[in-house]
Amino acid sequence: AASRVFAFRDARWAPDPVLEPNVAVRTPQPVPLVIDNGSFQTRAGWASADPAVPSEPLLRFRSLAARSRGARGGAGAETQVGNDLGSPEPLRWLLRSPFDRNVPVQMELQELLFDHVFQRLGVASQGCVDHPIVLTEAVCNPLYSRQMMSELLFECYQVPKVSYGVDSLYSFYHNGRQKWPCSGLVISSGYQCTHILPVLEGRLDAKNCKRINLGGCQAAVYLQRLLQLKYPGHFAAITLSRMEEILHEHSYIAEDYIEELQKWRSPEYYENNMHKMQLPFSNKLLGSTLTSEEKQEKRQQQLRRLQELNARRREEKLQLDQERLDRLLYVQELLEDGQMDQFHKALVELNMDSAEELQSYINKLSLSVEQTKQKILQAEVNVEVDVVDSKPETPDLDTLGSEQSLEDVESINEFEPLFAEEQPEVEKPVAAVQPVFNLAEYHQLFLGTERIRAPEIVFQPSLIGEDQAGIAETMQYVLERYSKEQQAVLVQNVFLTGGNTMYPGLKARVEKELLEMRPFQSSFQVHLAASPVLDAWYGARDWAVEYMAREEGWITRKDYEEKGGEYLKEHCASNVYVPIRLPKQAPRTSEALAPSRALASSTGNPCEQA
Repeated sequence: AASRVFAFRDARWAPDPVLEPNVAVRTPQPVPLVIDNGSFQTRAGWASADPAVPSEPLLRFRSLAARSRGARGGAGAETQVGNDLGSPEPLRWLLRSPFDRNVPVQMELQELLFDHVFQRLGVASQGCVDHPIVLTEAVCNPLYSRQMMSELLFECYQVPKVSYGVDSLYSFYHNGRQKWPCSGLVISSGYQCTHILPVLEGRLDAKNCKRINLGGCQAAVYLQRLLQLKYPGHFAAITLSRMEEILHEHSYIAEDYIEELQKWRSPEYYENNMHKMQLPFSNKLLGSTLTSEEKQEKRQQQLRRLQELNARRREEKLQLDQERLDRLLYVQELLEDGQMDQFHKALVELNMDSAEELQSYINKLSLSVEQTKQKILQAEVNVEVDVVDSKPETPDLDTLGSEQSLEDVESINEFEPLFAEEQPEVEKPVAAVQPVFNLAEYHQLFLGTERIRAPEIVFQPSLIGEDQAGIAETMQYVLERYSKEQQAVLVQNVFLTGGNTMYPGLKARVEKELLEMRPFQSSFQVHLAASPVLDAWYGARDWAVEYMAREEGWITRKDYEEKGGEYLKEHCASNVYVPIRLPKQAPRTSEALAPSRALASSTGNPCEQA
């Protein structure tokens, strides 16, 4: 059982370094910069056939930004992007994303992400970015979003040209380059959405694409809700970051969900497959396990603080009494000097009636001042003795002096609760103060059916109350829109890509669903991307290297100025360009204008015309 206890890593993001400009990315001409602009993570790197240029994405960071309000000392607001955040949980309420679902809509935040990319990659050009940009976008991206993105790139960064493509199609292109152009059915599941994309002869059939508004984000929120209801005592410790860690490392897709739930009803199966997630906790709650020497030292420190407190109180009292005594002596000097008017006025201010009462108060205050001075001297002597002759025995409170006042005893009584647990001189065994339950086990999350319930929502959205079809129903709906011959071609290459397809068992589940919906003895093949997360960037890089010297797929600045920001040049991994068509107004013919002219030219009584 101990081998199935997993601790949360709670890994902190390391800030991205500022890379030195590479000469190979600028000679003989600037090479394209590939940016996979995902709603979960942004990946950026160079596209070049030169071996000196790395073929891996140099930057990988979460597509998040946080702007603090500034410190009280007058420092201005600070903006942090991506890995510079360190950990998202302390700043969860400040985090902002440029995406609505998987479509970028907040261009101010998108500009922050681009600034971070260009700065950390060491783009050396002054006042502009003179590298071509290859950028991923959502399937059937709205024209307004592309228009704003093109305006940002051409107007703000002065890029020479840009190319837009779909991340899942780039991944499909990267994994099928040997037999391109090819046909297939792409199932792409990411952080916010899941898409079913039919590809015929290397081109996307956009009219039959379907989207499911569920992904890894909704699975993490659902898992968080399940565990917070199961463990209300650890409500704050069950964070979204930890839920994402559970999804990435401890969840799987059941080949048959109902049958898998029946297996989990067995106690033996539950014990063998249940994972325990250890939450962080403090050992200080286990009770006092101090040794006698540590207890002795702690008690001496408390007594020393008590002595300092009493000494400070005595000094304050001595100062007040001395000031009052000086005031009374000054009034007595007025009497001795014969200044009777001022003397009687001072007596009235002191609320006294006679010189005898004044003398009585002076005697009492003089005695109090002398006693307080003696106590201060005695306390200093006792502190010196304690420093010179420190004994291992427990110090007695009587060492403060035999002439301790009632005030000292009361001060000690005030601090008595501090010493309640150390009063017994005999050290108790550790077992006597141990709690009756295992504190480590109390801070454990037991993952049973939660391991399969959270990822299951992409197949059964009704689990979280969503009125949508799952992957199997949507896949069948898309296939039925084609002829039998085209269906047979599409199912021969069912391609899974995206970060939300990395669950163990997903490929087997898709094969089972296809087996149920396809005709008897028909064949099909399901393929998983070699790297579901990074293949989109690799495919975009492959396309940029291949089409770098061509005009196909590149939108130049001239195209942007002539045809608008929503313009798109299609290529093998792009969306389909659907231009904006405004309805034309019908021309006003002479026949339509004749009645109005006749009415304008007619004369007579308006009542008769009516």
